[in-house]
Amino acid sequence: GQERAKKILSVAVYNHYKRIESRAEMEDVEIQKSNILLIGPTGVGKTYIVKLIAKHIGVPFVKGDATKFSETGYVGGDVEDLVRDLVYEADEDIELAENGIIYVDEIDKIARKSNDNPSITRDVSGEGVQQAMLKILEGTVASIPPKGGRKHPQQELVRINTSNILFICGGTFNGLEKIILRRSGSKMMGFGAKIVKEKERSIGETLKMVQPEDLIKFGLIPEFLGRLPVIATLGELNEDALIRILKEPKNALLKQFKMLFEMEGVNLRLTDSALSAIAKEATKRKSGARGLRAIMEGCMLDIMYEIPSAENVKECVIGEDTVINKEDPILLFEQPKQQAQHS
Repeated sequence: GQERAKKILSVAVYNHYKRIESRAEMEDVEIQKSNILLIGPTGVGKTYIVKLIAKHIGVPFVKGDATKFSETGYVGGDVEDLVRDLVYEADEDIELAENGIIYVDEIDKIARKSNDNPSITRDVSGEGVQQAMLKILEGTVASIPPKGGRKHPQQELVRINTSNILFICGGTFNGLEKIILRRSGSKMMGFGAKIVKEKERSIGETLKMVQPEDLIKFGLIPEFLGRLPVIATLGELNEDALIRILKEPKNALLKQFKMLFEMEGVNLRLTDSALSAIAKEATKRKSGARGLRAIMEGCMLDIMYEIPSAENVKECVIGEDTVINKEDPILLFEQPKQQAQHS
């Protein structure tokens, strides 16, 4: 799924590396760095897509969490720590690190707090962090200690230029859809039909209509938003996408469980209706693809406990009743060898 987001990211990343390659030829025109903002519910593939892109291009990738940042100093981790991690990830190859990708998750958690929700503590996690990140997002020379070191005055520091590092920021932005709907004026009270329509529209559909002004209202400062010119939104994964995630990737859960059963000499089979039921349950839990493993583990726990000591089990079939009503799976046994000889 997420075709539109993949397209936006592909173009932005491609343009970013084109910009680096052709720097020498562009004396008259300066192409802005296309840092990216990813908006979408939890478990829909934000980190996964970015990781995949970095792997495909062959550049180092690190992921950090905006909630750990502080304005200054090393309280709870700092933005420069991510640059340092990127250098380690690139095996101290500064040039490679300077072309890497840094993904900052939970960026919505550093939104400026609104006046009606005054924080008792000083605002180290809101606007201040956004201000602190401006320079590094745009391009600055960060001084980082060599491997294993901490910053202290007598130390030789490694200098790394962040102007070619691609920053991708991601967040769930809970409640942003309400701001978008308020702006787009489609919540007309008194018109029943309109309200029903709003309910039908998924969060993903609403997020697609996001404008910078909505994000500023949410609490991102204009200067910070200006450093993230590309905005891609991801929608919830529908049931079909969740079923494909269960079956198709190299590390698909179905393949993993099949392999575990194979090690016990048992063929594991999930019916199509069982896979649908798992996808439906994950949709209810609203945790995207993350919910799939917990649901699968829940269905499989008892049978995985019993299989190693059960004899002559040839096949284990899991139907939708096992998923929905927690009924036992159907086990098919092969005839014991001695019996086969007598007959």
